[in-house]
Amino acid sequence: MRIILAPDKFKGSLSAPEVAKYLAAGLRSAHAGLEIDLMPVADGGEGTIDAVVASGFTRVSALVQGPTGQPVTADYAVDGKVAVIEMAAASGLAVLHNGQLSPLAATTYGTGQLVSSAMDHGCTEIVLGVGGSASTDGGSGMLAALGATFKDAAGQHLPPGGGALSQVTNIDLTGLDPRMGAVTFTLASDVDNPLLGPDGAATIFGPQKGATTAHVEHLEKSLERYFRIMANALGTAAVDAIDAPGSGAAGGTGYAALAVLCAKRRPGIEVILGLTGLAEKMGSADLVITGEGSLDEQSLFGKAPMGVATAARAAGVPVVAVCGRTTLSPEILANAGFAHSYALTDIEADTDVCMKNAGALLTEIGALIGTRLAQTGKEEENSYV
Repeated sequence: MRIILAPDKFKGSLSAPEVAKYLAAGLRSAHAGLEIDLMPVADGGEGTIDAVVASGFTRVSALVQGPTGQPVTADYAVDGKVAVIEMAAASGLAVLHNGQLSPLAATTYGTGQLVSSAMDHGCTEIVLGVGGSASTDGGSGMLAALGATFKDAAGQHLPPGGGALSQVTNIDLTGLDPRMGAVTFTLASDVDNPLLGPDGAATIFGPQKGATTAHVEHLEKSLERYFRIMANALGTAAVDAIDAPGSGAAGGTGYAALAVLCAKRRPGIEVILGLTGLAEKMGSADLVITGEGSLDEQSLFGKAPMGVATAARAAGVPVVAVCGRTTLSPEILANAGFAHSYALTDIEADTDVCMKNAGALLTEIGALIGTRLAQTGKEEENSYV
């Protein structure tokens, strides 16, 4: 039997490659005859680089400016002319200096530096995986790193961050790196929020980055001004992008990508499935195992496990979900296409213990699946533990 292991990360516990490794160990312990392919996935956010590197991309490191100005070493991945950039590696919450949130001043400058580094490598197709960002600067920092300038009424360059955009009076894009004209950009995101309004970048995602109610108000006004000045500089492309799905992703970085970089937005898991070749490889598999830390209502809307399940169903291959915990009923899981589901909390009710001992528990679940396969040769349709 050929098994494909295509899990996402268990956030706060294990990376996607680690999840796959522990599951594989358990499967092999119970069923030595299995052929197992480890193909971890991601939805465009944290873990995206791990997923594509596991499929054959080369990891590249660059020293860039972190969200609050301190240098960080950020990885991206290259395969020929294709580069995959994980925004969180350069401009994410996880790389904040001492973990200190900075809702008004955090910048995406480092992400722009990664784009520049990818072009230095000769890449002409760049995937921007966004998610987990620490800033709400509308992608202005990214654009600044690529040569754009942002000035106030006195002609002074603005300091970094979304808060400073309340003073922007001039945006000059003429200095943008000319190499970008030969680059095709893809915005990989499962977020479809617009830039502005009650569902926009500041209101919905600002609090996750430390923004108070007053901060959110300020950031909303700053992004409104940013949009108006950008429209003066760019014209219809800026206007067309304002309400485009995904323009509010990553604190408005989606807007800069769509309007200025002429990126095309695609669901993150769809992009990863294509880059890794996972969808094509499913046809020869007997079973696909996917999952993530928390399998819940959000998982049903574009998250990695659902993307994997959809691709598996299209290939006519049964798919099993493994998770830390799930809030979904057996009926919902069955309707989503999962033949079976396994949660760490089925074995250990204490979620803190699950997170600390996730590797051992995943190995145990892998062994349980392997035993069932050894006994029956398949996962029974819609049979839930």
